[in-house]
Amino acid sequence: MAAANITSSEAFFLMGIPGLEDVHVWISIPFCCTYAIVLLGNSAMLFVILSEKSLHEPMYIFLSLMAISDLILSSTTVPKMLLTLWFNAGKITFEACLTQMFFVHSVFSFESGVLLAMAFDRYVAICTPLRYTTVLTNQVIGKIGAADLMRSVCIVLPFIFLLKRLPYCGHTVLPHTYCEHMGIARLACADITINVAYGLTVALLAMGLDIILIAASYALILQAIFRLPSKDACLKALSTCGSHLCVIVIFYLPAFFSFLTHRFGHNIPRHIHIILANLYVLVPPMLNPIIYGVKTKQIWEKVLKILLVR
Repeated sequence: MAAANITSSEAFFLMGIPGLEDVHVWISIPFCCTYAIVLLGNSAMLFVILSEKSLHEPMYIFLSLMAISDLILSSTTVPKMLLTLWFNAGKITFEACLTQMFFVHSVFSFESGVLLAMAFDRYVAICTPLRYTTVLTNQVIGKIGAADLMRSVCIVLPFIFLLKRLPYCGHTVLPHTYCEHMGIARLACADITINVAYGLTVALLAMGLDIILIAASYALILQAIFRLPSKDACLKALSTCGSHLCVIVIFYLPAFFSFLTHRFGHNIPRHIHIILANLYVLVPPMLNPIIYGVKTKQIWEKVLKILLVR
């Protein structure tokens, strides 16, 4: 029988976490609680930034973009994940699966670009403070956001065409909690070398290049900080970068381990792969508003003001 491709009228079935089916309900509890914190924290940070004119500055605009990205990333994956874990309702159409995959990868790429933009913001603020307002104008910020969005869409869009061209021979059971590129590609009954090669290329472009540029920015930032004459000035400058560095580590670390175990950890149990993949759509979106809310004085003061007034 000839290998048939999947059409939009057919569907995949998300298994959840294979090997841990008996404890799906228990696993879903921390996932659900984390998602609630994601919604509350990022929505609160967005509300504070948008409602307070004093926070309409480049750093906080980038923070609002990150909050929107976190809300989209988690909301694209977690509701379906919870339905799968609670009710075994893992059925998802092929087109819906591709759409979910597109948002997961493109939002991840976009947020990586936002972190790079925030590193540039810190570089300008510390290394050339007198030029800060002239360099990071609203027009420049808009161009940065548009370029980041265009990059993310352009590098992830080919995934859809690469997956649509593959025959799946009736293999529709996806051992995962959400749809992602290599998870879908491995169901195909054809050579997926192009998918693997392009996936590695995207990882290098979207994550590797951004990490290198962020590291270069902070090398220049630290060089400038340690040249400051006052110890207090050094500490103040370092504190302004502390939140951003924490978010960078939290964002890239789960993704980095997930990527390595997915590509090279062939002896690692499948449920470990899937749990790691879930971490980078849940943990960074949960911790980002907490880190910035606690460590950024302006945001914390505005939150307290709103709470006390009400």
